[in-house]
Formats: sequence, structure tokens, C-alpha cells
Amino acid sequence: MSSETPHDRPNGERLLVIDTATAALNLPRMLGRFREGQAEPLFFGDEGKPEAVVISFAEWERLDALAEETDQTERTRETTRQRLTSAGPDEYVPVDDLAAEFGWDLDDDDEPPNNGTGSAPQP
Repeated sequence: MSSETPHDRPNGERLLVIDTATAALNLPRMLGRFREGQAEPLFFGDEGKPEAVVISFAEWERLDALAEETDQTERTRETTRQRLTSAGPDEYVPVDDLAAEFGWDLDDDDEPPNNGTGSAPQP
């Protein structure tokens, strides 16, 4: 028998949390669901408290790419902050040089800035 406990998140979303033993028994079934394209995650933990989540590899890759994009954005912001607070007018970097440093193509309005690897970040 599955022990499901509702857990309400601060944003109003309700999760169903199953106990750890039931989650372990359901892993083969979850893999089958992921293979069928059903990507709903499995939340589990003890005493009705969500402690872990099982997601598909495709979802993990998507989240990993978003995390990398976020990290790159934060690095760009921090570099900009440092330059704005410490550089004198004689040390300003021309916008074309700055764009090149971050891999931005200023001549292409249709493409987002890339992540410094020569390719645009994937959603």
C-alpha cells in the first residue's frame, strides 16, 4: 500500500509525497513512465516531508542547461559590476570588445547572446 501525503508549497502548489520504501518499489514503474514520455516527477521522503525527487534524464539535462545559463549570466553581471565600480574612464572597454568577450553578436538581433562557448544557450 502506497503512503501518499499531500505537501503544500508556499506558492500554493500541492505535491503528493510518497514514503521512501514505496518510492524504491516504484522506480521501475517510473522509468517506464519516463520512457513513455510522461515526465511528472516522483517526490518522496519520510513522514510526509519531501526530501528527494526523481526526474527524467531529459528534464535533468534541461535544468542543468538552465543552471549553466544562470551561472553565465551571474558571472557577466559580476564582471560588469566590478568594472563599473573600479575602472576609470581611461580603462573603459569599447562595447564591441565587451560583446566579443561574452560571445555576443551585436549585428544579429534575432539571436540571444551565447554562453561564451560559441553557441547560444539551449532552453
